[in-house]
Amino acid sequence: MANRHTIILMQTSQNRASRTFMDYGSVSQAMDGICGLYERKLKELNPAIRNITYDITDLYNFMDGLTDLSALVYDHNIQAYLPYDREWIKQRTFQHLKKMAR
Repeated sequence: MANRHTIILMQTSQNRASRTFMDYGSVSQAMDGICGLYERKLKELNPAIRNITYDITDLYNFMDGLTDLSALVYDHNIQAYLPYDREWIKQRTFQHLKKMAR
């Protein structure tokens, strides 16, 4: 899934105006982007704490707390974007973080 343009679609609350998207050059970059969102949220909630740590369960809870989260990943073979759901994003994020920890 390297170098496959990825669009993350997200809605942070019930308010339809909270819908947004982020696009990335690869699935890996998109997973970094989601982790970065969560890390910024943690820093916002805990401004006095210098080194904030979290585990995969915390990250999953953040993702589950979003009203909507999905991904569109470009498939060169069919020249179209394939949709993926929240569970796929959670699995990919876990795999991505596991790979980075090595």
